[in-house]
Amino acid sequence: RVEGDDPSGAIMIPYDTNDPNSREFVSLQDDDGSDLELPEELYCAWPDVVVKIDRTNSEKSGFFMYYSTMTKNDKQKSIGVAVSADGFRWFKRGLCLQPSSGEDSMDDGGCARCNVVRNAVFDEDEYVWRDAPGYTMYYEGVSKQDNKHRILMAQSEDGRQWTKKGVVLDIGEDGVWDCDGVGSPHILRMDDGSQRMYYVGQQGRDTAIGVARLELDSDSWVREQSSIVFSDI
Repeated sequence: RVEGDDPSGAIMIPYDTNDPNSREFVSLQDDDGSDLELPEELYCAWPDVVVKIDRTNSEKSGFFMYYSTMTKNDKQKSIGVAVSADGFRWFKRGLCLQPSSGEDSMDDGGCARCNVVRNAVFDEDEYVWRDAPGYTMYYEGVSKQDNKHRILMAQSEDGRQWTKKGVVLDIGEDGVWDCDGVGSPHILRMDDGSQRMYYVGQQGRDTAIGVARLELDSDSWVREQSSIVFSDI
């Protein structure tokens, strides 16, 4: 186990001005040299790390860490981002995704538990995925209308500024195993050009794991269910 900079051994702690170990965050500067104004956090959890590639300056390449947090002042569940050159020492860069307001918002109750993937294009001639600019984030959004969790998507060119694209996997139909919420997405690219999303579904207090599929050149995730064929005896 590698010990982090924090006296506890952790590599990332919530920013809290009452914590003497957080004092260094006060003077943090962004990548462009501008001063950072970080919101105080009640917790940081559920990290997702992705490779950061800077094509104009390789020295600025490294890693992004996206993590779930709750702001101390207004108790909003949000997603924060940190950067690292080596994957061990991390520097917070503030919140990158926060709840949206409005009647049609599906994440006004909070954003959490994301999976970020670098964009890629499937080469149908070579049957390989090739790197493409930008990032896609799948995250868990909570609606204040019904207090249910859904999986939403956002896109970014630089990994810092994100544009929300809405719900990509909604709750299941009444009575099915994931009718009361879906979340915690994890994306896997397949060698046929399709993509799989593994996720947690909820019905009442019961939870289980499901999978959805995105076909090549499609925009719609479809739930998959394995079929079992019994041989004749």
